[in-house]
Amino acid sequence: MFYIIGLGLCDEKDITVRGLEAVKSSSRVYLEAYTSILMVQKERLEAFYGKELILADRDMVETESDEILRDADKEDISLLVVGDPFGATTHTDIILRARALGVPTRVVHNASIMNAVGACGLQLYNFGQTVSLVFFTETWKPDSFYDRIKDNADLGLHTLVLLDIKVKEQSEENLARGRKIYEPPRYMSIPQAVSQLLEIEEKRQTGTLAADTTLAIAVSRVGGGEGNERIVAGTLAELAAQTAETFGQPLHSLVIVGKRLHHLEVAYAETFAVSRDSWRGVAQSAYGCALDES
Repeated sequence: MFYIIGLGLCDEKDITVRGLEAVKSSSRVYLEAYTSILMVQKERLEAFYGKELILADRDMVETESDEILRDADKEDISLLVVGDPFGATTHTDIILRARALGVPTRVVHNASIMNAVGACGLQLYNFGQTVSLVFFTETWKPDSFYDRIKDNADLGLHTLVLLDIKVKEQSEENLARGRKIYEPPRYMSIPQAVSQLLEIEEKRQTGTLAADTTLAIAVSRVGGGEGNERIVAGTLAELAAQTAETFGQPLHSLVIVGKRLHHLEVAYAETFAVSRDSWRGVAQSAYGCALDES
């Protein structure tokens, strides 16, 4: 059996009982280590699971899946992924490869940012399409994500924006020369994300995003518990003005608030607001929320 097992969002204890049983029964256990990150080191996972973990980078998962799936028709093999297995298309692809080889597969689900983002106070059924925001370069500033943000905004829906991470990436020069030299990990910050969003708004000029009248909520290390998890709400301009320390350590995501904003969502999220008065004021004036004065 080939198991693909979600690890949840935080540490070694977030694995489900079903997932842990599968890990303990497996002859090889791989840890996918590039689409997201956990908040603990591999060694803590190994100690808790009682298994050695084989790090599976992008090259291995995408081009060496046959090695991962080797003998999975005769014994249990597990691939561990942060969050939920279907949070990345890479994992769907390897399941399809396993099925093509006649290998039985089983998915063990877990929490992911897709549902845990509800911790910010916005109701999950008011979210539209999720988008990913990549690091811009001087010569590459893809903006297709903007169309989906606009689609959501036109329907009054919230947008979850997943911020880019660069783990085990090669520079263009090293990639061209075939040198296996990797850049230090990079994680997009909330201020950088806001800057890139407003840069594309300036280019498109549809009025979908506005620095002073679009509300957003930054979420960091969701599921990490007190002292780790950070939630900060405000206008795009207010979030852009905060220091890096305000948002804590990565991973970071950003929610762009849609115009269907409910007064209960406003009330819950104002707990996290940079300025309660500003948060409520914009919710009333730009979003049309009728709020009590308590």
